[in-house]
Amino acid sequence: MATQSAGARRIVSAAASGFAAITRAITAPGMRHHRRAMLTEQHRLHFDLLCKAMSDPALAAVLDTYEAEIPLEKQRQFLFANALYTNALYFHRIGALTRAELFGHLRVICQNKIFQEYWTATQHHRKSLPDTSEEAELGRMTDDLIREQADADSDEWWVVGEPPGEPS
Repeated sequence: MATQSAGARRIVSAAASGFAAITRAITAPGMRHHRRAMLTEQHRLHFDLLCKAMSDPALAAVLDTYEAEIPLEKQRQFLFANALYTNALYFHRIGALTRAELFGHLRVICQNKIFQEYWTATQHHRKSLPDTSEEAELGRMTDDLIREQADADSDEWWVVGEPPGEPS
C-alpha cells in the first residue's frame, strides 16, 4: 500500500511539473508581449516629455540637473541627445537590436561632439545606477567607446572599438 502511495505521488508530482512547464510555455510569450507593450508606452511617454521640454524653456528648466551652468540652447541639444540614446536603448530592450547592433548605433552617435558633451555633463546621473544593471553596463560600454574614439589614431571611427558579445 505504501508503495502504491509513493508511486501515485511520483505520478502526480510529475504531472504537476509537466503542467507547470506547459503553463510557463504558454504564458511566456504573453508576458514578453506585455513587457514589450509596457516598454513601448514608457518610451512614448519619455519621448513626449522630452519633446515638451525641448520646445518650452520653462519645462526644460525642470530637467536641468547638470553640475555646471548650461545655456538653454545647449540644454535643448542635450535633451535631443538623450532622446537619441534612449531610443537606441529602447530598441535593444525590446529585442530589435542585439548588443553588437546597439554598439554600432552608439558608435555613430558617439562620434558627434554635442553628444560627447551631453555624455560628459550627465556622467554623474549614471553614478546612481546599480553597477550590475544593464543600463550601467551599457553606460560603461558607451564610456569606453567615446574614450576609444578619442584615443584612436585613425579617422576611421566606424572601426573603433570591439562590439560586445551578448551577455549569458
